Amino acid sequence: MQIVFLDRDTLAPSVRLGRPACAHTWIEYPTTTPAQVVERLQGASVAIVNKVRLGAAELAALPALRLIVLAATGSDNVDLAACRERGIRVCNVQGYAGPSVPEHALALMLALARNLKGWQLSLAAGRWQESGRFCFFDHGIMDLAGRQLGIIGRGTIGRDLGRRAEALGLTVRYATSLRGGEPTPDRLPLGELLQSSDILSLHCPLTEQTRHLIGAAELAAMKPGALLINVGRGGLVDEQALLAALRSGHLGGAGFDVASQEPPPADHPLMQALALPNFILTPHVAWASAGAMQRLADQVIENIDAFTAGTPLRQLV
Repeated sequence: MQIVFLDRDTLAPSVRLGRPACAHTWIEYPTTTPAQVVERLQGASVAIVNKVRLGAAELAALPALRLIVLAATGSDNVDLAACRERGIRVCNVQGYAGPSVPEHALALMLALARNLKGWQLSLAAGRWQESGRFCFFDHGIMDLAGRQLGIIGRGTIGRDLGRRAEALGLTVRYATSLRGGEPTPDRLPLGELLQSSDILSLHCPLTEQTRHLIGAAELAAMKPGALLINVGRGGLVDEQALLAALRSGHLGGAGFDVASQEPPPADHPLMQALALPNFILTPHVAWASAGAMQRLADQVIENIDAFTAGTPLRQLV
């Protein structure tokens, strides 16, 4: 069995990546461009990918491919319908990112609510010395306790974030399913969730239904001064509309760990927003604690072993 990992550099060098129990040949590449995919996977039975795209055209040119192991939870880079047609199994990794992603989301909330970036910019500009006092009041501070956190996505990460937020005194409400669902005391329709939440955090997958789920109209519906957190997928938010909402002052702040294009070019709306005191961007690292990356790597090997044993784990197709 030939196993090819197309983008090993999506995991830190310190992560221990074991080897499957079956007889195999292991090949790994630091990165792979779209033009290199078919050549590098020729003859491979198993492909391991994180961000490399495997579309219908690539899959059609790879008759030996039997298994795709996603070194991630999201599957928007793989054509699942084409895999199903060709009998190619697809497995992902699940549950590895807790507590890393919920803690990152909370860190962004706390930093924005306490206006830490604004204070640091003011200090760097000499405002403390200029004030002549023991403190100054250039930036507002929001207590999280007593506020409402709205969460879109009630999977493992969304629920883990909710539990941590409740421990800080936040009231947590979730969006009802986007495919429909009856409201409950803790689950609200999206429109109601937008209007009532002081903080909105996104934890749903990127699909055609959720692309630009938060656009200009949704941002306008949010409370003045509300905070928006996105550690899910960049395409969930219309980033140009986000920039406008931040510049206008309607949105109190935003903390993002993802972008619609990664890495974003210099003229990308999120890069333009970096100059604002109420915007924080991190480079898609919410998932990347040492523990989370090791759990991910372990599941990749588990998935291959389970497939070869005839008992696939975490199977999407």
